[in-house]
Amino acid sequence: MAEIVFAVARKVSEYLVAPIGRQLGYLFCYRSHAEKLRNQVQTLRTARNDQQITVDEATRKGDEIRPAVQDWLNRVDRITGEAEAFVLMTDDQNMNRLNGWCPNLITRYQLGREAYKKAQVIVGIQTARNFPDGISYPVPPLSATVKGYECFQSRDSTLNDIMDALRDDKTKMIGQQDLFTTNIYIDVSWTRVSKKDEEGIAKIQQKISEMLGYQFKGKDESTRADELKQRLQKKKEQEKENQPEKEKILIILDDIWKEINLEKVGIPFKDDQTICKLVVVSRDENRLRKAMGAQKSIKVLDECGGLPIAIVTIATTLKDETAAIWKNALDELRSCAPTNIIGMEENVYSCQEWSYNHLKDNEVKSLFLLCGCLSYYGDISMGQMLRYATGMNFFYRIDSLEGTINKLVTSLKTLKASSLLLDGTEDDGDGSGVGASRLLFMDGDHKSVRMHDLVHWTEIEDESKFISLYCKAVHDPPPRLVCPKLQFFILHSNSGAYLNTIPNTFFEGMSQLKVLALFGMYFPTLPSTLRSLANLRTLNLDRCKLGDMAIIGELKKLQVLSMVGSDIQQLPREMMQLTNLRLLDLNYCEELKVIPRDILSRLSRLECLFMKSSFFEWAVDEVCDGDSNACLLELNNLHSLRTIEVKISNTELVPKADMFDHNLTSYAVFIGSFDRLPETYEESRMLHLKGGDESLLSRDGIRKLLRTTEDLLLWGLEVCSRPIPVRSFDNLKTLVVRECHGLKILFLLSMGRDLPQLEEMIIQSCIEMQQIMEEDGYVGINLQLLFPKLRSLELLYLPKLVNFGYFSSKMETTFEAMCS
Repeated sequence: MAEIVFAVARKVSEYLVAPIGRQLGYLFCYRSHAEKLRNQVQTLRTARNDQQITVDEATRKGDEIRPAVQDWLNRVDRITGEAEAFVLMTDDQNMNRLNGWCPNLITRYQLGREAYKKAQVIVGIQTARNFPDGISYPVPPLSATVKGYECFQSRDSTLNDIMDALRDDKTKMIGQQDLFTTNIYIDVSWTRVSKKDEEGIAKIQQKISEMLGYQFKGKDESTRADELKQRLQKKKEQEKENQPEKEKILIILDDIWKEINLEKVGIPFKDDQTICKLVVVSRDENRLRKAMGAQKSIKVLDECGGLPIAIVTIATTLKDETAAIWKNALDELRSCAPTNIIGMEENVYSCQEWSYNHLKDNEVKSLFLLCGCLSYYGDISMGQMLRYATGMNFFYRIDSLEGTINKLVTSLKTLKASSLLLDGTEDDGDGSGVGASRLLFMDGDHKSVRMHDLVHWTEIEDESKFISLYCKAVHDPPPRLVCPKLQFFILHSNSGAYLNTIPNTFFEGMSQLKVLALFGMYFPTLPSTLRSLANLRTLNLDRCKLGDMAIIGELKKLQVLSMVGSDIQQLPREMMQLTNLRLLDLNYCEELKVIPRDILSRLSRLECLFMKSSFFEWAVDEVCDGDSNACLLELNNLHSLRTIEVKISNTELVPKADMFDHNLTSYAVFIGSFDRLPETYEESRMLHLKGGDESLLSRDGIRKLLRTTEDLLLWGLEVCSRPIPVRSFDNLKTLVVRECHGLKILFLLSMGRDLPQLEEMIIQSCIEMQQIMEEDGYVGINLQLLFPKLRSLELLYLPKLVNFGYFSSKMETTFEAMCS
């Protein structure tokens, strides 16, 4: 029992006596505490200076100092500064107390305690000088800054698109078409040279490892690829473990000229377990999307003809130059001859030439060279390209004009994706063939194309095969042009006075000619030497003053004949011999009065017929004989016809039988007394009717068109009060009913099921119209289901209209004047 009491007493004394002793030590030993603190400060500063030497050496090597080391240095600086200031204060206190003879016990206690505590902090800091991971680590390469970069508003949208794609977690690869400069990137222009694949992949691996501060353990390519893939995935795993995110990896492969196998590199761009974002930059959009698998493609602005490399080259050359030199450069650029701008040859033209040489399809190459011949006229229309490509027989393996159109669209898309061509500024470049081109290319890309404004590089293997001349007027041409290899000849006169003519012997020595295009010329009789052009496949006589054309029947291989805007008055009977003709364009031949019977029906291979604002003197079927004009029933014999553009001025001329005994893929048919016809079309199948009575809708030819038409206009039809029969209008998108005064009800509600594609409806100036739709027993039908695509309804000048409440309030509607 006594032992227990003594043990308890001893323990109590430890808790009571020891603290009391320490407190008394602050009072009586304050000088020794202060001296000890002074010595520890000196020791710590020496250690700090020693550590700084090691830090400076790592910094000189380019390494990044670890945060723990930097924090330790900062703590040392802070505590040594505080301690030194305290020691100086202690010395001042001693001097103020008459060398210690008049001590202040409270001050001594406070100084001793503070000196003791600071000494303990210093001991702790000295102990913390232990860095098992080292004091530094290799730093990734610093961002490469672009000298002279300026931010322009025109770049904002492209930059925003890229940043949005980078923020999207679902996007792993982004394609940037054309040359792009960024802060951190890997130059892969070595892909121009096929033999450098292995060396190039090794360079990419090394560059990425340096960015990550990672040292490869393996030496061969495949081992390094596995290591790199694991390293990139490891960062994602760290994110999943809620470790603080230090960096996300953005890899940019700039100037790709052919596919790079990312798996061989070790970039797991298809793997959700990686945070790696990849931007690939190329001049070829197809390479970005198809070969490299880019999930998003972004095209830069078409500055300097869509060639940013040209902008850089020109800006670098002209920097700090005088206004005179800038103006001279501008003149050279406008003339497409920038010979004095340093770097154009090696930087700009070499890229264009490389892109051309690496086109895999020779047909595409030929098409590009053709564009070079036509580029001096500005934008090149799709209609022009079709006529000339067909004439040159570029797509000789294709046996139909429809197939040629598809191949042409595909080839031009390839040239645009390779940055060799640009979209034109207009829907159609030749002006006169706007509607025709839109009809033919409505399902594809009907826009015109153009060469780069800066680069008109067209190195043709044999320039003697191509001649393209643009003249204000043609005066005294030579008697003959001896070019035995010539295949393509354009002579464009723009005088407008029909004073330009060509000698009768001009075409001697051109036996290989395939395409002949003469614009704005005067031919009382076509030159007799045309008969020597046995290989001619395309003949263009647009805007020509034409007389006797009988000789044209000898051009047996002719496939394309265009006389747009010419003043021809009569087609020659000899045209019956053009049995290989596939495209006949007579648009805007307003003087054409005679088309002898059977000419059209003999053109058995004709696929495209254009007669807009042209021939109006169709013969009535019942009086159609050998001496009469052509009648519409002749079109029934054109079994290959797929596209037609025609105006029939009198509704009585429409035959009761089917005038189109075949399936038209595109058409613009205007029947009635139209003063003006639309210049361009929104749909590829249009039927516009003006005048006549409702029996017109029941004729076989019209009923067949109604089943497929997408754009229907009914203007001034004499109809009874009953609804319009709209059965089987499955493809109708736009319906316009105008001035049909006898019509009281447009159609029955039950007929709505036959208008599933209807998007727009305009009802105007029908003075007896009372209802748009009548229920006819279909009560409670959801009109949103009947017209799922209807987005616009216009009701104009309908004084007796009383009911249009079936239509949704969400629809865009217009109600004007005199709607009751």
